Amino acid sequence: METKAKLTHLAACAGCGAKVGAGTLAALLDGFKTRTDPRLVVGFDRSDDACVYLINDETALIETTDFFPPIVDDPYLYGQIAAANALSDVYAMGGEPRLALNLLCTTAAMDDDTVREILRGGYDKVYEAGAVVAGGHTIQSAEPIYGLAVTGFAHPDRVLTNSNAKPGDALILTKPLGVGVLTTAAKADLVEEELLHRVWNQMATLNRAARDVMVTYPVHSCTDVTGFGLLGHSYEMAQGSSVSIHLRAADIPYHREALELADMGFLPAGAYRNRDYVREICVAPGISRAMQDICYDPQTSGGLLFAIPQDCAEDCLAKLDGAAIVGYVTERQDAALYLE
Repeated sequence: METKAKLTHLAACAGCGAKVGAGTLAALLDGFKTRTDPRLVVGFDRSDDACVYLINDETALIETTDFFPPIVDDPYLYGQIAAANALSDVYAMGGEPRLALNLLCTTAAMDDDTVREILRGGYDKVYEAGAVVAGGHTIQSAEPIYGLAVTGFAHPDRVLTNSNAKPGDALILTKPLGVGVLTTAAKADLVEEELLHRVWNQMATLNRAARDVMVTYPVHSCTDVTGFGLLGHSYEMAQGSSVSIHLRAADIPYHREALELADMGFLPAGAYRNRDYVREICVAPGISRAMQDICYDPQTSGGLLFAIPQDCAEDCLAKLDGAAIVGYVTERQDAALYLE
């Protein structure tokens, strides 16, 4: 639908590219004293996708929030993408979303129809996930922002974290990379409409189907690939698991058009922050700077990255649409992360 003002022109950053760098966050939280609770089994100290609170022996509550400025101009699509992105954190923990709260910042340039369509997009995506929107909060702001606070549930024994990858595991990625590069280049009208529609559809697609497959296997660790890019989120998994992660550049799925655009310099600011954050990395000779940039590219509503025993990786992969085995896990070596 047409809007009075293009949403992407109302914000300085787009989507998960607006995310504060992981290194900045770590510095801000360093030495921060907090209260503890024995039932809080996953907190922010582990750089995970959501917190987990033990209700009883059968139920763990998963809580998360995510929001960002517009990455598309269509308000309904923006609402869908932002909701899918927020719901993904629960899927990455192996959980099932049940409740959501809207988080919305509006601006004077947004008419009532635009605001309504953003909320409708979010509502529809939450209902698609089998959850309900139970309320929320809206304020006036200098830039539009939308997202959700999401509550989900899982059995305590089936909660997945990003810090339990095991040597010998294979790594599966369920969505192709390049979203940040392509949406950045789209602002200069350098991306064909057909490709943009594919990218938009990818961002609006829930990670529910991938989660449904993943939880039927003995997966050790999982995260979703969003603002910190493939390398940033892999780095957190390696650090949290005290292992080394090896990513094979030739096997990483990405939108081929993004490689040329990355080589031309169409990179979101978050890609540079991610490069600064990932310090313990060994890059094999011959891997181009553009390919590295694709791996640092911040993804909005990206896929799941999970560590699974090698002997069942191929069987799992056969049940996933568009996924790829992108690497493997070893005992800790000289670097936390290898791009080979």
